Amino acid sequence: MALNLCASSPKCKWVSSNPSMMLDSSPKSSSFSSCSNKIKMASTHTLTTSKSNMRRSVRSTRLLSVRCSLETAGPTVTVGQVTEVNKDTFWPIVNAAADKTVVLDMYTQWCGPCKVMAPRFQELSEKYLDVVFLKLDCNQENKPLAKELGIRVVPTFKILKDNKVVKEVTGAKFDDLVAAIEAVRSS
Repeated sequence: MALNLCASSPKCKWVSSNPSMMLDSSPKSSSFSSCSNKIKMASTHTLTTSKSNMRRSVRSTRLLSVRCSLETAGPTVTVGQVTEVNKDTFWPIVNAAADKTVVLDMYTQWCGPCKVMAPRFQELSEKYLDVVFLKLDCNQENKPLAKELGIRVVPTFKILKDNKVVKEVTGAKFDDLVAAIEAVRSS
């Protein structure tokens, strides 16, 4: 049985690959590490499943194998690719990047210069494999994050290091973007 960690709330949810079964546990009732390979289950869990599987699952399963929450929950970042983010996934990815350089392309669907820069941004992600490349569609849904990051024009490229914006390039200025990435990588 494979389980996935959903860390979206203080109360952890371990969701089985079997859609008819969900296990809720609070940190008080089980001992686990977010990136451990084994999870020891206590007997105080609430298990929701079909009646025929419930007894069998509770009695026979005491130690479950899981993968790290970063491997299973939320979006994944692929080296050499640009990852689409939104207001909910941006900060978790930036936090997970830790001390890596993160470059965010803030664009809109209707922006001509944004469309010109998109393939060149993809080329940069293939060139700089030690940098995380993200893109954010500054639509109505992502407006709170765009406002938080202080976007005024599109395209805007924000370069982050250690969870802080350290450089910004506005407009379709490819050479300026490359220079800014090089400067942050070398610092």
